[in-house]
Amino acid sequence: MRVGLVVIYTARLEECRAFYAGLGLPLVLERHGQGPEHYAAELEDGTVLELYPAGRRGETGALRLGFAVEGPGPGRRVLEDPDGRVVEAVTRTRS
Repeated sequence: MRVGLVVIYTARLEECRAFYAGLGLPLVLERHGQGPEHYAAELEDGTVLELYPAGRRGETGALRLGFAVEGPGPGRRVLEDPDGRVVEAVTRTRS
């Protein structure tokens, strides 16, 4: 079993898009039928991460995410997204 979909609901859609895109997620603007515009990225393992406007659902609460990102050297950073969710970025060396 693996995680196939992670959806984050946020009142700060553009700020979160910029944050996660800055980590290297290839976010693209989408809309399904009459639903709201949102951003989605498919990760290397096929997992989809989506950022949706909070709307009536409210914001996604406390959550910790971890990503393996490419960078110039190995390392680990613990960050907060614009909504205060903890995001761990573990840098792996580019091949």
